[in-house]
Amino acid sequence: MSDRRTFLWQTGLSLAALGVGIPPLRAQARDFVSQRPAQRARNFTSEAVEATIGRIKQAIPDPELAWLFENCYPNTLDTTVRHGTRDGKPDTFVITGDIPAMWLRDSTAQVWPYLPLARQDEALRKLLAGVVHRQTHCIHIDPYANAFNDGPTGSDWESDLTDMKPELHERKWEIDSLCYAVRLAHGYWQATGDTSVFDDEWVGAMDLIVKTFREQQRREDRGPYRFRRVTSWQTDTPPGDGWGNPVKPVGLICSVFRPSDDATTFLYLVPSNHFAVTSLRQMAQIFRDVKDDAARAAACAAFADEVSDALQQYAIVEHLTYGRIFPYEVDGFGNRLCMDDANIPSLLSLPYLGCVPADDPVYRNTRRFVLGPHNPYFFRGSAAAGIGSPHTLPPKVWPMSLIMRALTSQDETEIVWCLQRLKATHAGTGFMHESFDPDDPSDFTRKWFAWANTLFGELIIKVAQERPALLAKV
Repeated sequence: MSDRRTFLWQTGLSLAALGVGIPPLRAQARDFVSQRPAQRARNFTSEAVEATIGRIKQAIPDPELAWLFENCYPNTLDTTVRHGTRDGKPDTFVITGDIPAMWLRDSTAQVWPYLPLARQDEALRKLLAGVVHRQTHCIHIDPYANAFNDGPTGSDWESDLTDMKPELHERKWEIDSLCYAVRLAHGYWQATGDTSVFDDEWVGAMDLIVKTFREQQRREDRGPYRFRRVTSWQTDTPPGDGWGNPVKPVGLICSVFRPSDDATTFLYLVPSNHFAVTSLRQMAQIFRDVKDDAARAAACAAFADEVSDALQQYAIVEHLTYGRIFPYEVDGFGNRLCMDDANIPSLLSLPYLGCVPADDPVYRNTRRFVLGPHNPYFFRGSAAAGIGSPHTLPPKVWPMSLIMRALTSQDETEIVWCLQRLKATHAGTGFMHESFDPDDPSDFTRKWFAWANTLFGELIIKVAQERPALLAKV
């Protein structure tokens, strides 16, 4: 750290000289009463999670930060999981929070921070295995769907002009939905050593993932997926009469929607294609090391290399200010969209997802771009600065982007600043939100958004384990 940065940090002066422009805020002293449900009202209790809460809280000197961690980290287990059995196997349905449906993306991210505890808590391990089994079941229902009901109940979106089924909450094709299911299965295996989730149903789901990715390379035709919605919200339905804008087939995979559930402008969504490469390599590892299936392993590895080569050729561009960066979307014709969205996978999150090294020169340039004024969805206010999304409209900042900024940073000043902003912008609720106005954090969306809550818990644990001294600086 430079002398000037050290001086600013140690004296607690404004961080404006660091290019942040927002001074640290101090919470007023008050009692912080737990916002968790009463124990008898919690959906699931894990002894290992409770022990972790107690241990980490003791390492956090600031009472407000400790309170936020206690509220947020167990929020998924406290409020969103429904655990049982299906066909003799563990089965877990995970709602997002205030939307009573299960997204493949959100459900993986919501339970991900609990994986390291699964070996020491058998009940928790079964719950996590249940999420893998439920996601596998969902993929067999429809690999193009992003969100599912707990049974054939229908949804508010059943009038969408696509191949809706009563088990679907929504049918927006997003590459990352399938990637997250692979990420959870692979992560569960790595954390527990349990291979029972890799049954015939799971193998069939992986075959569907590969088939869907191949269809959405659109080498021969546009594939079977089409989506139209009657709406006044422009990003809630794709252009091109439900097919999306044209692409040139180059080996990349089309994603008609982003992880925000907004329609893409150019169908080759770059962070999601990077995620697909990682997922295909994880599938190859499982097929090779667990299933002893050399043919499937080789096919997945070759597919990953194919997409990776196409990313290198078509998804690195020269920015006038930042040099070589990853664009957010491309179309194979040479057009590109340079921005980032807070939802994960994002360009910012690529190292977190294991897609690129944090010290990759193109990623470092991209990081400077997405966390600065040339990213049209980077917003700055008197309380915070961070990445937002077209999904919530300018100028709202997503806590998720601040969390991800800290999770992918090696700069201790930056990590502490992110923690300070998160502590200062929960609007007294004790939880993370979907988004907030950076000048008025009391103007926020989604009071109950479990993904952001457990991701915040993941960040606090990471800091406590790797840089515990930083917790005393918040």
